[in-house]
Amino acid sequence: MAKLTRFGLLTALLLLCPALAWADPGIPAISVITGPDGTQEYSVSLQILALMTALTFLPAMVILMTSFTRIIVVLAILRQALGLQQTPSNQVLLGMALFLSLFIMSPVLDTVYEDAVVPYMNEELGAMEALELAKKPVHAFMLSQTRITDLNTFLEIADRTDITEPEQVPMTVLIPAFVTSELKTAFQIGFMLFIPFLVIDLVVASVLMAMGMMMLSPMIVSLPFKIMLFVLVDGWNLVMGTLAVSFGLGGP
Repeated sequence: MAKLTRFGLLTALLLLCPALAWADPGIPAISVITGPDGTQEYSVSLQILALMTALTFLPAMVILMTSFTRIIVVLAILRQALGLQQTPSNQVLLGMALFLSLFIMSPVLDTVYEDAVVPYMNEELGAMEALELAKKPVHAFMLSQTRITDLNTFLEIADRTDITEPEQVPMTVLIPAFVTSELKTAFQIGFMLFIPFLVIDLVVASVLMAMGMMMLSPMIVSLPFKIMLFVLVDGWNLVMGTLAVSFGLGGP
């Protein structure tokens, strides 16, 4: 039975070989074209494959290369300071952080679109040239938000002593330095937000203890006062405005 199966497969292969030999080769999946200036251009199918692969990294790029990290951390600390566990929900916080990040990053995205996307769609630039032009405004934004100490730390870890200018810092070094700076800034803003609500908790706990109501949770009593304070001072407007200004929007 095994011999009969092998014979059948071999016969089918021999019958298909002439058809495969005379078949239309079609469009090559992978091809590299070298231009007159020495630059290389890849085939459209390979560019589409690279684009689809890059889309899988889109969530990580949004989190680690934009203002998203600082915003979502500050909003999470604010919810914790208010004493609200699930209000606003995670979906609401993520939506707020995403669209506020889009608002903050709009100048960078406009520059990328005008300098890289439009020339590439008009076939004025190759894929690699457009990628380099698209990387410049993003690199400049991340560099402007990164502390020198964090940048030097990762340069020392990478042992990159050949870099003398900030513009020469590669993305592999700039991204972790940028994220570290963003987390530090987010915790600083979150600390300033936490202080007034902590004072309310201390005052309420002291009053309850003085009245002998130690069995009553201070968090339950202080929660309405914290919400009232946050609403009276127009807290959401202040928080969103502070986050936008912290990235240099609306400044002098």
